[in-house]
Amino acid sequence: MRLLSRLAAGMDRISAFIGYACAVLFFTCIVLSALEVVMRYVFDAPTQWTFETVMALCATGWVMTSGYVTQRKRHIAITMMELVVPAHVWKKMELVSLGVAIFALSALIWATWEPAMMALHGGERSGSSFNPLLPAYLKPTLVVGAFLYLLQLLANVVHWFEDQAKGEAE
Repeated sequence: MRLLSRLAAGMDRISAFIGYACAVLFFTCIVLSALEVVMRYVFDAPTQWTFETVMALCATGWVMTSGYVTQRKRHIAITMMELVVPAHVWKKMELVSLGVAIFALSALIWATWEPAMMALHGGERSGSSFNPLLPAYLKPTLVVGAFLYLLQLLANVVHWFEDQAKGEAE
């Protein structure tokens, strides 16, 4: 169990690092959006690249920070159930939700692997006037982000069992 605890703690650190690093992406999106507003409405010279660049940066940040959000337990949740059911039932419900999420993420990774590899190897483009390699970038990014999210969910399962062991020892 010590090895699993250390691996889970390591995954927590990786998720936190990625979460903080992706904050730069969201800040960049704000700067680029402001630049586009100035270019469009002040200079009457909109850019071709800003929208797709902001979309790619936001998508990257959203996908890559899912492990961080899960590690911090800051995801959107319906907390009414936590208030209604006893604490020991809620803890079991948390484990079930982790299991469902692990299944869902595994299915997502399995379903997106082949399209991601095809987009990457085929150099798939967006088809817009800017025409960047967005699908060739975003599809593999989704797979990587989902895999990191899956690893964090597994780390959370380890933490769940650690919490249960602590509760029984007390």
